Parts: sequence; structure tokens; C-alpha cells
Amino acid sequence: MSLETIKARIAEAEREADRAEGSVRLVAISKKQPNERVAAVLEEGHRCFGENRVQEADGKWPEFRERFDGIDLHLVGPLQTNKARQALELFQAIHSVDRPKLAKTLARLAQEEGHCPDLFIQVNTGEEEQKAGILPGDADGFIAECKALDLPVKGLMCIPPVDEEASLHFALLAKIAERNGLSGLSMGMSGDFEKAISFGATHVRVGSAIFGERTG
Repeated sequence: MSLETIKARIAEAEREADRAEGSVRLVAISKKQPNERVAAVLEEGHRCFGENRVQEADGKWPEFRERFDGIDLHLVGPLQTNKARQALELFQAIHSVDRPKLAKTLARLAQEEGHCPDLFIQVNTGEEEQKAGILPGDADGFIAECKALDLPVKGLMCIPPVDEEASLHFALLAKIAERNGLSGLSMGMSGDFEKAISFGATHVRVGSAIFGERTG
């Protein structure tokens, strides 16, 4: 599916949800994609991308930044605390703040470096044991803790369980965000981004629909 097709579908979903045009950001998930595929999307003018691992991003994006202006890079995968300083230098947004130790590390580094990416707190809406994220019942307290650390928390992120109705998880995430005064909602992927937009998504993470299947 072409980038233009995805953008047209996002625009249509915005209209159907009575959302302002351009209110949804398309994060093109470029993890494990060959550089030539990523370059082709950059050549089309798209600038917002998502990566899953700090190490992979560090091997790819400094070179792209020398060739293309205005790249907006988002970390959408788990962040180890020992990679946090590197993440601060590479990314403009981190979607996977998921535990107090990481929040405290980011707060300390932000004070040292004098800057911090936009942050999204990952909520494990399905309460899945194998999945990262703050449990819904702990979310309010953790959001308050992050705000007290003076972290730039812009919103929440979730990855619904594959075998459950995504709408229930999008609605839950939106409710948690609303009661905590957060406007950002990173939710929705290739198969359900239009549904996510109807529940208020501000960032949709689309990979395979743009790039094709990953190579590794």
C-alpha cells in the first residue's frame, strides 16, 4: 500500500471522527526495514519514523539525517535504562516509558543534558504478563510520579492484545489520558489505525502497510 493511500485513509478517518485535519501523526515504523525502503519513503517527503531498538536506530538514522532535513524519530519499543542517554540524543519522542526506574533515569539525564524527548507512558491495557507497560490500575499514580519528576509527558501508548477487540483498549487508554489531563494517544497500527483514530489517537504506528513485510 502506498504512503499516499495510508495518508488518505488517515484523513478520511479524521473526517469521519469529526477530528481536525492533520490532528493525527503518522509514525512510519521502520524497524528491521532495509535502508532502501526507508530512503524511498523519505524521498516521498515523509519525516516521522518509529524504531524499536536504540542500537538499530543508531546504526541507521545519523546517516539519514545527513541526507534529509527535519527527521522526527520516535522510539516505540522497550528502553533499557543503560540505553537511556543514547535515546535522549537520538529520539524526539519515546513511547515506552513503563516503569519508575526508567522515569527516574530519564529525569536525571534530562537535568544533565538540558533537554528531553516528548514522552508517552506505555499502559499494559490487556494486563498481559509478557508485555511491558504500567497496569491500568497503577497508571494514575505513575503519571503523577512522572509529572512530579518534571518529565514532559505528552500522552499514553498501548498495544492491545492480538486476540481481543482493540476498541475496548483504545477506549480505556483514552479514559485514563482524559482524567490525567493528557492529550496524546499513541495507539493503532496497520490493521486498526482507523478505529484508533475514532477513539482519539493522535499518533498511529504503521509499518507493514507502508513498507511491506519486515525482512528479519
